Amino acid sequence: MGDHTHHDSVRRSYDPVAEEYAARLHDELAGKPVDRALLTCLLEQTEPGTAIADLGCGPGHVAAWLADKGARTVGIDLSVGMIEAGRRRFSQVEFREGDLLKLPAEDGEFGSAVAFYTIIHLDPGDLRRAFEEARRVLRPSGLLLLSFHIGHEIRHLDEWWGHDVDVDFRFLDPAHIGGLLEAAGFTVEMRMERGHYAHEVETHRAYFLARRT
Repeated sequence: MGDHTHHDSVRRSYDPVAEEYAARLHDELAGKPVDRALLTCLLEQTEPGTAIADLGCGPGHVAAWLADKGARTVGIDLSVGMIEAGRRRFSQVEFREGDLLKLPAEDGEFGSAVAFYTIIHLDPGDLRRAFEEARRVLRPSGLLLLSFHIGHEIRHLDEWWGHDVDVDFRFLDPAHIGGLLEAAGFTVEMRMERGHYAHEVETHRAYFLARRT
């Protein structure tokens, strides 16, 4: 990310919790029918034969869900710990270590991309750059599906499941995100909001489906 101190703190925070994160969340989509429906929508509109990128994939459970539906998936994450946890669990997913601001992918490599609760770790000034980078790696008319927590607060963790961490979770304004997506070369085709499921953190969530122009 633009601020390397922030960049490193996110990586250092996710590495030690990676194994427990993977164990706790490996089947979380089973309890998220809206997320599954949106991922199915993305899958059905992805150009046949092209790969789907999972940006900020964590241990890869979303990419694995898509792979199990027949997609070729590539999970990209900043955290080496998350990548290693994913490789141990999901052989059907290709994993790459990388940053949202400099994705390890060729121009136009992916037919579509998903970024669930990934941009919440970016500095506000880096959001448009991240969207421009996502556009770069998508094929013409490729889709980006993203989600985030709605609001204006920043929740900070310095302890997570018994590990010392230093990570911020930034809540975001949907109108602002929609404007940044359009400025970065996307057309927003769908936006929706939902409340939290009983097993989730109590936040209001937004989803955008945007097409590369």
